[in-house]
Amino acid sequence: MSIGDVAERFGLATHVLRHWESVGLLTPARIGGARRRYGPDDLYRVAVILRAKEAGFGLDDIREMIATADAATRGEILRRRRADLARRIAEAQASLQLIDCALACDHEDFTTCPDFRAAIAERLPGAEQLGQRFSSYSMPAARG
Repeated sequence: MSIGDVAERFGLATHVLRHWESVGLLTPARIGGARRRYGPDDLYRVAVILRAKEAGFGLDDIREMIATADAATRGEILRRRRADLARRIAEAQASLQLIDCALACDHEDFTTCPDFRAAIAERLPGAEQLGQRFSSYSMPAARG
């Protein structure tokens, strides 16, 4: 496949594939001296790179993981990224719960709901010291 075909297949710009090649992530075959030809292994590598980026890996980590033959090094990179991904997932789940709380709230103004306020208090640094002062706090009116 040509670089344009691969780019179109994955929804990427051709310069992205060229950049990945320049940093050592891809090594497509060359025909006629300059034309890149991507085979099945290259397509698989592009998919791996995209999935790794979705998981929060940087290009340096991806290159190191691909390049190393040392399982311990690869495992260390994976463990580090796994911890970061687990943290991001937990944050996203907490945000989703907050939205669900607001959507299910029967209060005219969900920001006055004790359940919503409790969920916000969990995110407020030092909330346990604020105690009663926070529970009487009113959200400022939205500006429009």
